[in-house]
Amino acid sequence: MKKEALSFEQGPIRPPNEARSLLLRLTRNCPWNQCLFCPVYKGQKFSLRGVDEIKKDIQAAREMADEIKALSWKLGGAGEINHGAVSAVLGDPGYSDSFRSVAVWLYYGTGACFLQDADSLVMGTRDLVEVLAFLRETFPEIKRVTTYARSRTIVRKSVEALTRIRKAGLDRVHIGLESGYDPLLKLVKKGVTGEKHVEAGRKVIDAGIELSEYVMPGLGGQEMWREHAVETAKVLNRINPHFIRLRSLRVPSRVPLYEKVREGVFTPQTDDMLAEEMTLFIETLEGITSTLTSDHIMNLMEDVGGRFPDDKEKMLEAIGKYRELPDEERLIYRVGRRGGAYRSPDDVKRDPATYEKIKRLLQDITAKEGVDGVEKFITDMVDRYI
Repeated sequence: MKKEALSFEQGPIRPPNEARSLLLRLTRNCPWNQCLFCPVYKGQKFSLRGVDEIKKDIQAAREMADEIKALSWKLGGAGEINHGAVSAVLGDPGYSDSFRSVAVWLYYGTGACFLQDADSLVMGTRDLVEVLAFLRETFPEIKRVTTYARSRTIVRKSVEALTRIRKAGLDRVHIGLESGYDPLLKLVKKGVTGEKHVEAGRKVIDAGIELSEYVMPGLGGQEMWREHAVETAKVLNRINPHFIRLRSLRVPSRVPLYEKVREGVFTPQTDDMLAEEMTLFIETLEGITSTLTSDHIMNLMEDVGGRFPDDKEKMLEAIGKYRELPDEERLIYRVGRRGGAYRSPDDVKRDPATYEKIKRLLQDITAKEGVDGVEKFITDMVDRYI
């Protein structure tokens, strides 16, 4: 088959930690698609893909991988996907985007595969098992297979069914828990309760599948932040997932939740308020062995992370460093963080040149547009990542 004819379907998103994974699309869009905080899939119809169609995509990806390895041999790389081989693919307009994605995946050598889109477990168990078995057979070098799923979907499957899925090749499930507070879950149209989150999470763990739960700091707004922090932590205490991943809320105008802001029903948290919320959230997490990560640019701090219970105090100290910064340094940090220059408050003192550059920038913006102009500048920077 000619290289320009080889392609396979991929969806629009994946978790940040799956950036170097092979992306394969099992379903299109989201079967729920009502969450007010989510801008993805809006206006798009959900559909299942057929098993044969998915298998053809997997086979196409296999052929691409083999061709790229053959190219490496031609270039003297002995089959290794080094810089020369991947550059040859990326620099040739004759290759499809799918081809390029396979080349990059081989180059990084993660052996990870992520199954798209928003809820792969909505597939029938028999079909999903067949797809997973074929994937593992076709790509024996794959070390880890992960996917998104909704709690609402998982509770409809038995532990036995989930165990079959795990044995067929699924290693980890990412669930958007977002919150454990029922009134808030209802407000944002999540379509699930805290109790259902617990049931789904425990089923995944009981089936032997790794569980990654996503929490959304800021989702409670100024109206329900305290309940959001406490009840979400209580739900996670009952689940004890392998991973807790933070994805802070942003509400640009294209997100449905923005209408609640305009109506005065929802008031977004400020960064300083988020720091207080995160402190309460982490303080309330008890009796778990989960690993918490803050691996997204939308989060105020990237260095808030570790494993419970040993690293709990370290996480609280990391947030405390932000809260203890003088007003000017805290503002400089916020700009540097949103611009990608800083990961933690410690970075403010480590790079005097960046510090002075941001300070001058803030002085210019304040002189022209005032304090409101500075806040708008920060908001615009972070919202571009959504």
